[in-house]
Amino acid sequence: MTTHDDQLATVTEIMRDTRIAVLTHLSPEGDLVSLPMGTQDFEHPSTVWFLTERHTHKVHALTADPRVNVSYSSKSGWVSLSGTARVNEDRDKLRELWDASAGIFMSGGPDDADNVLLEVSGVTAEYWESPGKVAMAVGLVKGLVSDAEPDLGDNDTVTL
Repeated sequence: MTTHDDQLATVTEIMRDTRIAVLTHLSPEGDLVSLPMGTQDFEHPSTVWFLTERHTHKVHALTADPRVNVSYSSKSGWVSLSGTARVNEDRDKLRELWDASAGIFMSGGPDDADNVLLEVSGVTAEYWESPGKVAMAVGLVKGLVSDAEPDLGDNDTVTL
């Protein structure tokens, strides 16, 4: 039986194996918008940190409707994290998370007032744990040549 701690460990592993996540939010017109974001850090899958600029369309949209989904995909599997996002102006945390890659996409450095943190508070995470490429390929072939369901890994939802 898989425990809550086991589920969190699986979600954490998949998220840590993924540098670029996909953040999905609602536009002011109600359309879904997805964009790549570099995960700067997370202490626990329930709190994920991104860097962004205050003047962006996403910050404007998230101020109006903070509901988000952040998805991760790695060799270990996939995670779909649902929760809310908010702008966080903690300069110490911003300095801590600032790295060379942030300077490529954002100007002014961590002390620039336009540069802020985007803090995502996750509520649930649905995950699919991959059995590995070879095992998945064998499972798919078995499914094609027989009536057997292929083993595509474990899938579950965990409350964070």
